[in-house]
Amino acid sequence: MSILDRDALAASPLADLHALASELSIDGYRRLRKAELIDAILTRQGGEPASEELASSEELASTEEPASSEEPASSEEPASSEEPVSSEEPAAETAAAGEEDRPSGRRRRGRRGGRGRGAREESEEDGASTAAAAPSDEDDGAEGPAPEGIEELEEEVERAVRGGRGGADREEEIVEGEVELLPNGSGFLRVKPPEPSEDDVYVSAAQVKRCELVPGDRISGPRRAPRRSERFASLVRIDTINGRPAEEVADSTRFDDLPAAFPTQRFRLGSEDPTIKAIEWLTPFGHGSRVSIVGPARAGKTEALRRLAATLSGLEDVQVTLVLAGVRPEEISDWAQGPVAPAASASFAVSADSQAQTLEHAVDQARRLAARGANVVVLIDTLSGIQPHAARKLLASAKNIADGGSLTVIATASEPLGGETTVIALDPLLASTGRFPAVDLLASGTIRPELLVGDAGAEAIARARTEALER
Repeated sequence: MSILDRDALAASPLADLHALASELSIDGYRRLRKAELIDAILTRQGGEPASEELASSEELASTEEPASSEEPASSEEPASSEEPVSSEEPAAETAAAGEEDRPSGRRRRGRRGGRGRGAREESEEDGASTAAAAPSDEDDGAEGPAPEGIEELEEEVERAVRGGRGGADREEEIVEGEVELLPNGSGFLRVKPPEPSEDDVYVSAAQVKRCELVPGDRISGPRRAPRRSERFASLVRIDTINGRPAEEVADSTRFDDLPAAFPTQRFRLGSEDPTIKAIEWLTPFGHGSRVSIVGPARAGKTEALRRLAATLSGLEDVQVTLVLAGVRPEEISDWAQGPVAPAASASFAVSADSQAQTLEHAVDQARRLAARGANVVVLIDTLSGIQPHAARKLLASAKNIADGGSLTVIATASEPLGGETTVIALDPLLASTGRFPAVDLLASGTIRPELLVGDAGAEAIARARTEALER
């Protein structure tokens, strides 16, 4: 390794200095300030060179092509910039050699690093390794090995980022498989779906969110071998999603930027259950509705949601997701035996923040599906245990995308949160005495019901509310 002067080190980025300090085995170099780090590097190298001109000429002599093929330059006798250049050397190289006296050393590293990168590119085209592509001692016309500068160390850092030291010396291993997402937002690339295997590759939550991945997506990309504390390999980047370049999917319109419209397509439930019939005709909701089922304790909110889940799960072209938060452990087991198993759950024993995170992950996946044109319904039991702002944010995710898919959110809560398009209020007195439907028509309602049931249907709802008021 050549001795670098202070000016060259001062002009180098901190990352390059860290890489150089690591090569020199300097302890605690990451805790040093830049000036202290430069002093430590110079001390470890044996002191600063006597003159910057001498250091420049030493690097020039070890990297420049020999003036004559018959008389190779010696690495022990540094060439001076005043030394006459061979008549066989082009005039352009003579001018470039005159510029090498600049003390910063950046031009020297740029020329040497550029030549090294060019050799590496030619080697990659020929299928050879990058190590074999590095300039040899004979090519440089020097007796000793070519000095290693900060440019080479920077390339080594890039190789480490791409998959560990020496990662650039071997071809990246490309894997392909289906995505399976976890409740925490991360996931796995299943190479042999749907069964897990030891060859599966971990996909970070940041990659999932950036590329808008949903369960079942088929992705491909290079893998990184697991480190000492890891069990599975990790995906370095995502190259393709369902056969399309990942950049196209990542650059697509965000869900929040998609145009929204009032719900116009009503869910045709077609159930004989009295509560479901009352909800369908007196408090209708459609694709993209924000629905809250409200009432005090023991008003039958969870039971009404359970009946809706059973009905919605039988509809075609609708994907139903159930997520539980702040419920009793017995209810989690009860829901698991029903027609719609919970995608995620958190009992009332966990914190409000943990409950909100559980709900957010499920809603985020539904948003990605809706952005791709699917009709998704998210059932939430319940929003009462989380902060009001977080609850309104989850409810606000419901959207009827103009000329696209839809996301419908149906959640239980102790009282309306605000912003709903449909409120289904339950009467605890009717529910406790077994009189169904236990819908409180005066406290319930739908915004713009004529868009869902027509003008005649909206008038019928108004008459029913008037009759309930007169009773």
